[in-house]
Amino acid sequence: MTGSGGRGKAAMTVEEVSAFIAAEFPQIGGVGRLTIEAADAKHARVRLAAEERHLRPGGTVSGPTQFFLADVAAFIAVLVAIGPVGLAVTTSANINFLKKPAPADLVAETRILKRGKRLVVVDCLILSDGDDDPVAHAVLTYSIPTGEK
Repeated sequence: MTGSGGRGKAAMTVEEVSAFIAAEFPQIGGVGRLTIEAADAKHARVRLAAEERHLRPGGTVSGPTQFFLADVAAFIAVLVAIGPVGLAVTTSANINFLKKPAPADLVAETRILKRGKRLVVVDCLILSDGDDDPVAHAVLTYSIPTGEK
């Protein structure tokens, strides 16, 4: 999957992104076990192993946990597409919580909708493991700093 960073090829592999995040953003690991299941230049699939600390009263995965997964999964999609740009930041995020997720792993499926020189727009569906209907939908925009990819 490694490529030149062109719009049709992935700029980083799943292994490279995992290593980059572990080195540059160790705080992400403290929020929960994340696994990048698949990624290419336009899509990423990221799993969050839901733990007791991710649950809210009523036995459901909390909204902040769902938002965290959407943001991290979108960031992963951006990194795979453009390369190791740690200063790429979220500039806009909109999330709709669609239904109560089961107290199970969450899976984020992302798709890059637009990749410009300065902005990347990412669509993200969050599913509860074992359920085909999404529990949340988010659209996030990332700013790519000038002078970096």
